Amino acid sequence: NPSTGENLYYGEFLINAQGEDVVAGIRTPQYLTRQAREEANAKPQSMEEAMPETYAELARVFDILEKHYRDMQDIEFTVERGKLWMLQTRSGKRTAKAALRIAVDMANEGLITEEEAIARVDPMALDQLLHPSLDPDAVRDVLTKGLPASPGAASGLIVFDADTAERRNEMGDSVILVRIETSPEDIHGMHAARGILTARGGMTSHAAVVARGMGRPCVSGAGSLSIDNKERVLRIGKRELREGDTITIDGTTGEVMMGSVPTVQPELVGDFGVLMGWADKVRRLKVRTNAETPEDCRVARDFGAEGIGLCRTEHMFFEASRITNVRQMILAEDEAGRRAALEKLLPEQRADFHSIFEVMAGLPVTIRLLDPPLHEFLPHSESEFAEVAQAAGVGVEVLKRRANELHEFNPMLGHRGCRLGVTYPEIYEMQARAIFEAACDVAAESGAAPIPEVMIPLVATRRELELMKKVVDVAAEMVFAEKGRRIEYLVGTMIELPRAALMADEIAEVGEFFSFGTNDLTQTTLGVSRDDAGRFLTQYVDKGIFARDPFVSLDIEGVGQLIEIAVQKGRKTRPDIKLGICGEHGGDPASIAFCETTGLDYVSASPYRVPIARLAAAQAALKKA
Repeated sequence: NPSTGENLYYGEFLINAQGEDVVAGIRTPQYLTRQAREEANAKPQSMEEAMPETYAELARVFDILEKHYRDMQDIEFTVERGKLWMLQTRSGKRTAKAALRIAVDMANEGLITEEEAIARVDPMALDQLLHPSLDPDAVRDVLTKGLPASPGAASGLIVFDADTAERRNEMGDSVILVRIETSPEDIHGMHAARGILTARGGMTSHAAVVARGMGRPCVSGAGSLSIDNKERVLRIGKRELREGDTITIDGTTGEVMMGSVPTVQPELVGDFGVLMGWADKVRRLKVRTNAETPEDCRVARDFGAEGIGLCRTEHMFFEASRITNVRQMILAEDEAGRRAALEKLLPEQRADFHSIFEVMAGLPVTIRLLDPPLHEFLPHSESEFAEVAQAAGVGVEVLKRRANELHEFNPMLGHRGCRLGVTYPEIYEMQARAIFEAACDVAAESGAAPIPEVMIPLVATRRELELMKKVVDVAAEMVFAEKGRRIEYLVGTMIELPRAALMADEIAEVGEFFSFGTNDLTQTTLGVSRDDAGRFLTQYVDKGIFARDPFVSLDIEGVGQLIEIAVQKGRKTRPDIKLGICGEHGGDPASIAFCETTGLDYVSASPYRVPIARLAAAQAALKKA
């Protein structure tokens, strides 16, 4: 059965007909087997009943062909004056669910090996099994199409801001968050929404990356959308939808539809676990996850993640309960002001890491210290400025002047990453203290210490990493002395700038691990903004300038060459250096194959892509062997 993979004959026949009669829909065919006819409660006899001797011969041929080709067969035949004629056979098309079951069944029967079963399942097809999908028989009123940024399907009421999404969700409504583009400030609304739709952004935009991590469907870069936030109206061509209207998005195809389209929930049957077990036996690459909430960590661990390859701490700072303190810290004019705000943030940051370490106890957890551009934290409205002014005990005008001083023309290449730590080391000091206090506490409580890997972002020089490593090491020693306990930890960096890749031998003198941040490394190498590239990347792929979207599948010739240089130089200086990849490419099979060939130690993918990475890593190992 090509839909379910059930090991039963599946087919139709038609008496006194030409093949095109069936194709053209002129006549209704009859069932092949008695069981299928009875299950459908159909009256016309099945072939098994109408011509039992011919059917028995056909069944014998079916078995011969399947055993010979060692795969499910799509067979055409005819019967003329009682004689059976075979016309053609080929490997049959099947759904992901069927492919998984057929591969496992045939391996268990001894028809194929476990390795062949692993190779026969498309890793990306597993997405169909991990997310809800649209009912294939449902009627669809397609409004527009964007980029399929995060798989799955969802229906809900249109909402235009994160606060409304959260409020309507608390009222019991299912909502779709519709934005021109999302930012870290929208995190709480993205958690509350069933799906996300944006007018701008590519396959690795903020909306796409965060949605994949959450397992939420997302359609991004739907350029035909016109969003009027003031009037709370969404326009698509001549059609106008208002807040509260229902739409459906399909993150697997990129389609946006009017109304509610029925969905089918995924079923992870036993065959899924069997195939994953076989894959784990042959793969060399470890598979971690990109996660920063306990919920995401649990999902990833259930899917077989062997640690965290990227914990983005900035996502933790946008919660309503702490954003005011973060803004107070950013807008402070001196170290004393920053430290006053950081003291308020320390307990909350420690609690963040404690909850993550509890889930990932005994496993490595790579934590990226604060990285985003400062402008993302700045207040915008008068009420936000007033709230921060009250918390900081200063005037609103003073804060507005300070915010204006922090304005940047190109913030993605501005005061972010380790540059933030170099100028305000007390920020990284607080984060390091929170990490080590939480790790020591979890080790004492559970007996299974996590292994923190503190990652310094956006390093371009050895000296930057040297300065930041000293901050982390000093904080660690202070905590260990206070707690009377030591734990194992590493300090390394994210390689996301071409200069860092080229100077990897010097950086490896200080860094104990490299994690390749391929999202930013692709941006800085190609000089292309991933958030704006959706406007032209499709044409670039269509015209053969890029073989594939370089933010979805790694640009092996360009970006890949930089990674190879960094691996070679890094290992020359430090042979035991730990090497991984934590960009969105960590869930792409072609990119994973490159990581296997290059000799990286692990890949890190969003939680719902961990099974894809496990299977792709196994296939890459088999191919290399």
